[in-house]
Amino acid sequence: MLKPDYPLRTERLILRPFTLGDLHDLHAFHSLPEVARYLYWEARDLDQTRQALEDKILRSALYDEGQALSLAAELADTGVVVGDLTLFWHSRTHRHGEIGFVFNPAYHGRGLATEAARELLRLGFDELGLHRVTARCDARNIRSAAVMERLGMRREAHFVENEFVKGEWTDEYVYAILRREWLRQREQGS
Repeated sequence: MLKPDYPLRTERLILRPFTLGDLHDLHAFHSLPEVARYLYWEARDLDQTRQALEDKILRSALYDEGQALSLAAELADTGVVVGDLTLFWHSRTHRHGEIGFVFNPAYHGRGLATEAARELLRLGFDELGLHRVTARCDARNIRSAAVMERLGMRREAHFVENEFVKGEWTDEYVYAILRREWLRQREQGS
């Protein structure tokens, strides 16, 4: 079980459960075609964003495998929600989880996604007790792949044309990191 002691703070971000008040900040980037380009969903109108937000609000803790934790990444200095984070708990037996992140492109290039995803890894390893955490992205999404590599995750797979998404065959990268690798990085100050 994982019920974080909110809010979680990183150097520049506050990670917390979503609230209905996050609708317009979330819509500001969920509505962009360039954000949805490599995701399973299309750019969302306000009602679609509201529906997605209502689902995210219900996912503020992990009680069992098969569940997902959804967190808003808010800029500590302005209160603007700039990221949408997910920690999936795939298996209790295998102690496996997965992270995902979507950020407002207006804030790209500042290391915020890496900062937020690092905290997701900490939650998974330190608080949920995971052994292995993976992350996936469309192989064309070089920004997401770069974040995973900065986190010290290794690319374990390149699946060629493994999914038919939005009318085309897409390649997928799968990255992973083990708990012992995560701990070694922390000891080295990475």
